[in-house]
Amino acid sequence: MEQKTEFEKVILVGCQTNEDDQRFGYSMDELGSLTETAKGKVVSTVTQKRERIHPATYIGKGKVAELTALQEELEADLIIFNDELSPSQVRNLSRDFEARIIDRTQLILDIFAGRARSKEGKLQVELAQLQYLLPRLMGQGTQLSRLGAGIGTRGPGETKLESDRRHIRNRINDIKTQLEVIVKHRDRYRERRKKNKAFQIALVGYTNAGKSTLFNRLTEADSFEENQLFATLDPMTRKVILPSGFLTLLTDTVGFIQDLPTTLIAAFRSTLEEVKEANLLLHLVDSSSPDYYQHEQTVNKLLEDLENEKIPQIVVYNKKDLQHSDFVPTAKTKTIQISAFDEYDRNNLMKLLEEIVLSMMSFYHVEVPSTEGKLLSQLKNETILRELSFHEEKQIYICKGYYLEDHQIAGQISKYKI
Repeated sequence: MEQKTEFEKVILVGCQTNEDDQRFGYSMDELGSLTETAKGKVVSTVTQKRERIHPATYIGKGKVAELTALQEELEADLIIFNDELSPSQVRNLSRDFEARIIDRTQLILDIFAGRARSKEGKLQVELAQLQYLLPRLMGQGTQLSRLGAGIGTRGPGETKLESDRRHIRNRINDIKTQLEVIVKHRDRYRERRKKNKAFQIALVGYTNAGKSTLFNRLTEADSFEENQLFATLDPMTRKVILPSGFLTLLTDTVGFIQDLPTTLIAAFRSTLEEVKEANLLLHLVDSSSPDYYQHEQTVNKLLEDLENEKIPQIVVYNKKDLQHSDFVPTAKTKTIQISAFDEYDRNNLMKLLEEIVLSMMSFYHVEVPSTEGKLLSQLKNETILRELSFHEEKQIYICKGYYLEDHQIAGQISKYKI
């Protein structure tokens, strides 16, 4: 018999200060989507306009009373606040409500806890959760001992939350040590890739833009794909062969999101470091979303914060079959509109990729002796070979094509250049 998923009843709470209505509405909608991703059911939404957030209770006293009555009436299990709550706000609010209280950051951390698959991903999530919880240990105990499961409590677990600060600090140091080993290991891989000078492409984009769907179809990999926020957490790199036979490496990255918790930006540095090494970015935008422009801007702002905005970029407007009625391409760089499921569209994307790669290369014309079989094979795989003919009398191959000047093959090419 199929087991039914138990959804927790959730009330969302937002406080609009100096944001415009559209941005605030968009942020609240996203909080709803995050809640659904965490297997919560939104039963009501409470919002308030204020000059600034109430330092003690986030929303005003009158709204707190209204929310208390609403929570009792709807028998909500959980109240999720749209901003990061301070430790004192959590303490004060916990006194007023029967339901558990979490904020946007805790919700995102919870989703990440459920999504992490690799050892590194799990360690990074735990580190981010512990760093978030450390200053909030006071007052959390009673609330967490009352209910030991549900949204916002997955991950490090109840015993860790209730243990003393020293234990948590020791665990944080232990995780950091383990992560250092993993990062060094990945750096060695990266150095090897650099040495072999493979052309690297990174897939970036807002969460749920369709990165894993496209990644799987371009590389025949098995990255987790689902119509949910944060379906991918662990970076994955696979080979992609362009129409000419030129070999590139494609990396799928974690989805970007507005107001990503700072603890997570630090924790997922390794995923985003893969972006730093890229020669080219494929920026995927969900053109079916009414907030596609906002998503695009959020990703560009995060790339800027990570100092990756100078890497050449192709903006790929995905889900063109479901395109939003108000959609207008806004990017100032090269753009293409596709559906990741459509083979014809993917082939067009591959052709565009090859055009961009070609524009970064230099032309060569060499005469290679027929005895140099290894070099000929390298020219086929590591450059874009456009012409190849054999001169019987001279027993040489005449090759014309394009190569990356900083690739190790450049020395061989200059040796036989005409």
